[in-house]
Amino acid sequence: MEQVLARIRIERYGPGRPRARPKRVVADKGYSSTKIRSYLRRRGIKAAIPERIDQINGRIRRRESLCRLDRAAYQRRNVVERC
Repeated sequence: MEQVLARIRIERYGPGRPRARPKRVVADKGYSSTKIRSYLRRRGIKAAIPERIDQINGRIRRRESLCRLDRAAYQRRNVVERC
């Protein structure tokens, strides 16, 4: 995932060079890992990735807060995935 995000260029509407950092990454549970989440956090990219059940249970066991999921952004992921 890091290699894919490193190659992303988002064109601007006006003048200026393309952005190299998206505002948000939306993915399914297969991309829910500590490594990916910490990489996105370091780069200042918001993540709309649901947690797997084992991660949720681990957070509950350690009495940590659960990750918040932007459900509206996650639902729009389905449109892109089907195209």
